[in-house]
Formats: sequence, structure tokens, C-alpha cells
Amino acid sequence: METQIIKGNIISAPEFGKIDITENGYLIAEDGKIKGIYQKLPQDYENLKIEDYGDALVMQSFADMHLHAPQYPMLGMGMDMPLLDWLNTYTFPTEACFKDTEFARKTYHRLAGELAAKGTTRVCIFSSIHREATLILMEELENAGITGYVGKVNMDRNGGENYQETTEESISETIKWLEACSFEHIKPMITPRFTPSCSNELMQELGRIANEKKVPIQSHLSENTGELDWVKELHPDCKQYWETYRKYGLWNDKTLMAHCVWSDERERKGIKNAGVWAVHCPSSNENLVSGYAPVRMMLNEGLNVVLGSDIAGGDHLSMFKNITAAIRASKARRIMDNWKTDFLTVEEAFYLGTSAAAPFFGENPGFAPGNMLHAIVVEDGTLPMVRPLSVHERFERCVYRREHGGVVAVYSEGKKIYSK
Repeated sequence: METQIIKGNIISAPEFGKIDITENGYLIAEDGKIKGIYQKLPQDYENLKIEDYGDALVMQSFADMHLHAPQYPMLGMGMDMPLLDWLNTYTFPTEACFKDTEFARKTYHRLAGELAAKGTTRVCIFSSIHREATLILMEELENAGITGYVGKVNMDRNGGENYQETTEESISETIKWLEACSFEHIKPMITPRFTPSCSNELMQELGRIANEKKVPIQSHLSENTGELDWVKELHPDCKQYWETYRKYGLWNDKTLMAHCVWSDERERKGIKNAGVWAVHCPSSNENLVSGYAPVRMMLNEGLNVVLGSDIAGGDHLSMFKNITAAIRASKARRIMDNWKTDFLTVEEAFYLGTSAAAPFFGENPGFAPGNMLHAIVVEDGTLPMVRPLSVHERFERCVYRREHGGVVAVYSEGKKIYSK
């Protein structure tokens, strides 16, 4: 049995809004699974090797539950456009480039490395429509030590002449891709891009495949008002956007729906009743002028809410930055709601970027015994200080402001996948 002992200021989020801190404590894992957190090292472990990080902060690593891998090359581009114009001008032409497998390999190798270095160890990620490039993405993530899910995008309409499948191609390529998936830590996910990109026939078949093969699902929901109008035109039989997924069997407790900016009370009830996961993408929603999602309402109503970077609508991979973006978005939403909804605290937003996703991966929040070890180590010693700070104050400052290169180690599934 392999035992890992990590020493430092251990910080975890076991409940929404709660932070547990063990100063100068020990985090112990056996065969990659967390045994426990201890203030004093148990006698049975006294003669074993300790990875001593001194006064550094040892925190949970991040889960980025919505991002577009083939949009990585266009980070920071087209930020002055609304969603649908941005898709046609920048996104679809960029994603079409991933037909080139050499380009895909180079790009995805770099993306996987950056995710690891920034402390993101779990992902749910969109690829492009290309089967081979999707398998390359999965391989690069696996090699980098990242865990989670990847989806080959399906779209047989409204993608333009250079980025669109036929219905038959989309279905057959998806089946071939699923048959080729054989990775230990990166699993497949059915991925209709969004309702306007998929014909009824394709949606029907994707729902059948997802249910038959017990594969989770990811897509987009109620991101933009123009998108809502478009969906109504395409599906006049559905009262609301979410019902376009439900009627094809793409709506269950293993479904992730990104954005939900314009989800009203009825749609939120539909999300909750099915156990669907709402992925809040604050950076993207602001950049593309989509709006501010009613996150506090979702949480108060008992919805599953997690965070996503949504690159390249979002302009950065760092989940620290996306956590603070969620806080700022909730403050803007509070103003919009006439001060009737509370904004997110640092502790709450950190939970959404870490522990909130744990049940999706079959685990418990925080550094719970039995969870696989997913952790980052952050040093903050060179930041200016006018007085000694508590570990909690340092945690809050770390969320808002990391020094460059502050992440010095990252652990995923019990393995150190990055060290400075």
C-alpha cells in the first residue's frame, strides 16, 4: 500500500459556505484515497516520508464543468460580440481547424498542461465534431493526469458550410468514437452542441445512445435571449427551451446544462425535478453580454449548481478567476434583483468551484475520507503584508489574488501531476 502524507495548512469546503482549516496539519492518503486530515501525525505514520510544504496552503483542486477545448486558440477574441454572432464569426471557423490532427495534438497537449498547472484536475469538456481530434484530446488529458469527461460535439445544422455533419455522419461517428474510448480516467459524454445545432432526428438518436450506453450528457441552456427566440421557432411544440432536451431523453441526473442565465421559475423547477446540473459560467456570460444567471435563486431552490470557465466565451482557464467572477456576477445580480438576493461569499463560491461537483463524480464534498486525492498547494509568501494574517484571511486573498507561480504542486487521483 502506497501512503502519501502532505503537510501544510489544510483547507477544504465540506459544506456550502463552510471552510475547514487545519493549521500545520497532515493530509494522509493511501493508494490515492484520502484517509483523513490530522492535527497531529498518527503514530502509525511517524516513520513514513512526509511532503512538507511548510506554511503553504493545501486546498482542494478545481472542477471545470464546462469548457470548449477547440476554442483554446481563440481565447480573448471577439469579446465585443453577442453569442450567435460570435459563434459564426470566430467559434465555428476555429473549431473547423481541428480536422487537422497534427494541429489538434499540439493544441490539446498545451491545453492539458495548462489545466494541470492551474490546478484544474476534473473537467467536463466539449471537443469539436471530429472523432479523431476528440480521441486525441482524451489521450492528452489522460496523459496530463486530468480526470473527467469529454464529448464529441454533434451538430447537423446551422454550423455553416465548413463546420457541419450530416445527420448520418454525426450518428455513425459518435458510435465509432464511443467504441474507441478506452481511457482509464477520461470518459465519454454525449454532446449535442445545443438545440439549434441538432435536428430532431439527431437529438432522438443521441438520447437513445445516451440511455442505452448509460453515458452522461452535456449541452447549453437559456444562455442568450436571441437563442431563446430561435429555439421557440425550431420547437413550437415546446413551451420552454429545456423541454427540447427532455422530449428526446437527454434530461436526467447525469445531464449538465451550461449557463441557465434566463431560466425562469418554471424552467428551474424542471431542472431540479430531473436532477439536472446547472453549470454557471460567469466570465462568459458577462463577456458575451448574455446576462447574470440567478445563481442565488437556483441555490435557494435546491438546484445542483457548479462552475465552468466556458473558454473561449470565458477568457481564462484559472478557476480562481472564475470563482471571483462568480462572486462579482452575484453582486451585479443582487443589484438587478433590487437587493433582494444575497451575493456569493468567498466560501460559497469556492465550494461551487470545488466540492459542488464531487457528487457528479461519485464522491463527497471536501477532503472526505474515501475520496480520491485531488489537491493543490499554493504559496503566498511574497505577497505584501502589513500584519500577520490568519490562514482564513490568506485563503480569501489567495482566491482573489495569487502571486505569479503561486501554485507549486497539484495532485490528481492521488498522483502529483504538476510541481514547480
